[in-house]
This record gives sequence, structure tokens and C-alpha cells, in this order.
Amino acid sequence: MRPDLQISDLGSPSDVHGVHGAAGVTQWRSLAAGRGLRGPYEAVEWACVPPGGLSGEHLHSRTEEAYVLLSGRGEALLNGAPHPVRAGEVILTGLGATHGLRNTGSGPLSWLTLEVPAPRTMALAHTPWKDAPMAEPHTGEAVVVDLGELRDVDPRPTLQGPLRRIRLLELAPGASEALPGQGAEHTVFVLSGAGTATSGSGDVTVREGMSVTASGGEDLTVTASTAGLRAVCASFVVGSPHGREMGL
Repeated sequence: MRPDLQISDLGSPSDVHGVHGAAGVTQWRSLAAGRGLRGPYEAVEWACVPPGGLSGEHLHSRTEEAYVLLSGRGEALLNGAPHPVRAGEVILTGLGATHGLRNTGSGPLSWLTLEVPAPRTMALAHTPWKDAPMAEPHTGEAVVVDLGELRDVDPRPTLQGPLRRIRLLELAPGASEALPGQGAEHTVFVLSGAGTATSGSGDVTVREGMSVTASGGEDLTVTASTAGLRAVCASFVVGSPHGREMGL
């Protein structure tokens, strides 16, 4: 099967009312989903709420999730406990944990959502959805980590599914980052600057607010333009539950 790239931007997001039972409107955009990809994960999405906006508290009974905060400040409610959060941090929510997110700042609060099935639910892939057992409340862990400080986050052991790395890429003008495709899929979301994403499928010009996702087996190289480039890179394992193919 020919490898593919999924290219997305933030143009024309949807307005979603009452996300997880909360009042108000959330802007939402799907950046990558299962069609055309090889990995066992749900979606890569972008969301944004205005000052005072809220993504309601809810239980993760079948999936794990990472929020990569892109702009603004807020308060995350993790297993019932409040945590101040800001752009540059990542909220990891494991199977059986609850989370919610409120914008407490004066500007928009936006984030990437990386949603993946947990190993237990992957094992139940052939069980009818309505019959799959749900996780008990507060059996999972939810934590906040600083991507700006760490630069390279391994979401385990909080998350156990196919999400293996979340990295902050800062490329000087003309510099490149190679992302091997063997056993892996990668999503790169550009925070600032511009550049080129190169793969066997061709070259794509990328800029702030754009994402490129490479399907399994597709090598991807990101090269910064003369202005440099900052991006978030999320890497997912394909095939092995232990991630040996991608060296993680």
C-alpha cells in the first residue's frame, strides 16, 4: 500500500456546543484520523476555548489522551484536583482517570488532543463497543509535564498505548529533522516559522498552524526555511505494542 501524508490547517474550524456537558462553544478541527493511517490510534485534533470557556470534566473509560497546550492559561481538573496549566505544558490522562480544562486567562486557550486506545481496549477490539467493560473512576493517573523544559516527553508510564514521544522541535534556518517511518507514524504541528516537509509522497510547504502526518512506513524530513521553525512532534508506534520497531 502506498504511504500517504495527511496535511491539515486551522482554516474553518467547527463550533462545537456543550463539549463533555459543559456550557459554551469550543472551536474544533480534526488534523489526522484513522483513514489513510496504519496505527491503532483515534485522532489528532485541535481545540480552542475563549476566556472562561470549559471542556467539561469526564472519565476516560476506553482511551488515553494527551493535551499539548499551545496558547493561553487555564486550570486542569485531574481526578478532581485543580492544577494551573499554561502553554508549553502537556496534560497526560491515563485510562480510568478524569480530566477537564477551563480557560482562566484573558486570551484564547488552545491545545492539541492526541487520543489513543489503551492496551486493554485494544485487546478488546473485537468486542462490541456497547459490551466493552469500562474503567472504574479514578483508577488511572493524570499528570502535567513541562514540554518547554523537557523538550522530549515519554508519556509512559502514565499512558500505555501507541503514543511514544512528544517532542518540541526548534530548527534553525535551513536545519532539518529526520523522522524514520519504520514502525512509526508522526504528526508535526507547526507552532511558528515555516519550512518544507519531505517524504516519498513529495514535498509540502508548511507554516504556522499547519500539521503534517506521515502514515506507517513513510519517512518524513522537516526542513526549516530562512525564518526557522518551531513545532510539536508526536510519534506513535505501529505494529509492535512495545515500540521496538521505532527504537523506543
